[in-house]
Amino acid sequence: LEPWLSIDWSAQPDWEWESAANDSPLALMNQWLEAVELSRSITNTAIAVGGIEQLAKRKWPNNESPSLRWIILHMIEEYARHNGHADLLREFVDGETGE
Repeated sequence: LEPWLSIDWSAQPDWEWESAANDSPLALMNQWLEAVELSRSITNTAIAVGGIEQLAKRKWPNNESPSLRWIILHMIEEYARHNGHADLLREFVDGETGE
């Protein structure tokens, strides 16, 4: 998936932390929206083909494979965690708190 496939990670090991420095907010939002759409498409296809209980092709170090259900729930947890981090940063900047 681009742009990640084209990155020379040995030459730019911190690319993912530095790549957006000169991008506009609109460009970043569009890139995020494209990634979300691709993720939804891949997930929907995987569910249609093998169901939500199918096991991942890649195995963990213990030789077990998580189910697609586990992967989706894990992604929801990670997304929520990072949204919480962003909320804390915003609160630090402007003092506003949620309900």
